[in-house]
Amino acid sequence: MATQDDLKRIAAEKAVEFVPENEYIGIGTGSTINFFIEALGKSGKKIKGAVSTSKKSSELLAQYGIEEVSLNDVNGLAVYIDGADEVNHVLQMIKGGGGAHLNEKIVASASEKFICIADESKYVSRLGKFPLPVEVIPHARSLVSRKLLAMGGQPELRVGFTTFNGNQIVDVHNLKIDQPVSMEDTINRIVGVVENGIFGHDAADVLILGTAQGAKVILPGQE
Repeated sequence: MATQDDLKRIAAEKAVEFVPENEYIGIGTGSTINFFIEALGKSGKKIKGAVSTSKKSSELLAQYGIEEVSLNDVNGLAVYIDGADEVNHVLQMIKGGGGAHLNEKIVASASEKFICIADESKYVSRLGKFPLPVEVIPHARSLVSRKLLAMGGQPELRVGFTTFNGNQIVDVHNLKIDQPVSMEDTINRIVGVVENGIFGHDAADVLILGTAQGAKVILPGQE
């Protein structure tokens, strides 16, 4: 029986096919991405360089001899590869379980195409079962949490965690995210919020789902 790691690896290896040679690419963060970096490194495929969104991804890129570049040094990225904590049928996502969603959203917005890779357990009809990460300015944490509580969520500080940008994360449980784009905008308008983990505006263009039957390539709205 295939394990969750097996399914992640299936999706990650399929994603290498979507990487164009001699281009700059963006690379996300997380356990599925770790498998992707390994697969890309072993594939022999030649790229100009990769923009990383986390220290862990940067370490793996170096390990496999893939050159890392800064987003400020390139004009754009051909493709961005990243995982998701949840992804719905129009390929909107919740991301940020690893706390890197601000960097991930920046790199995704600089890319021509967003390829999401995930195991089949992440594919859902409605977002919100996974707690929504909200990055906040530390001294605004209580203010923001009260606003999120008023929206029907149950905010909980991610204890002992500081983001790459020196901020804190509040994980919001039990939000009903029926309209991801408007919810993303509403939360980001709260003073003190830096960014939240709803990828509504920056939905994926392609989802590669690892299943027991192999890799399944899904486009927005395709069941």
